[in-house]
Amino acid sequence: MSWIVLVLSGVLEAVWATALSRSEGLTRLVPTVTFGVALLLSMAGLGYAMRTLPVGTSYAVWVGIGAVLTIAVAVVTGAETLSVTKALLLVGLVGCIVGLKLVH
Repeated sequence: MSWIVLVLSGVLEAVWATALSRSEGLTRLVPTVTFGVALLLSMAGLGYAMRTLPVGTSYAVWVGIGAVLTIAVAVVTGAETLSVTKALLLVGLVGCIVGLKLVH
């Protein structure tokens, strides 16, 4: 169960990071509220997962999922470009996340 919560918390990290970038310095209401709610839920899930998973593994997986998904959203929305090098590095990051799960 902790792994499922951790993955969902990583997804929420991408939500709050994207909302923060769209809030224009926390001046737009909907992105700011989305940021706050997603941040609280993401942190709560990370804290829950850390009750049974090691802190280093939990944090690395949480950040990795959030980073990969945040970049994916930025690429899909046109806010960021995707190069072959960047894509390969993201695939490597996903591989490391999966590897952390497998060695746990």
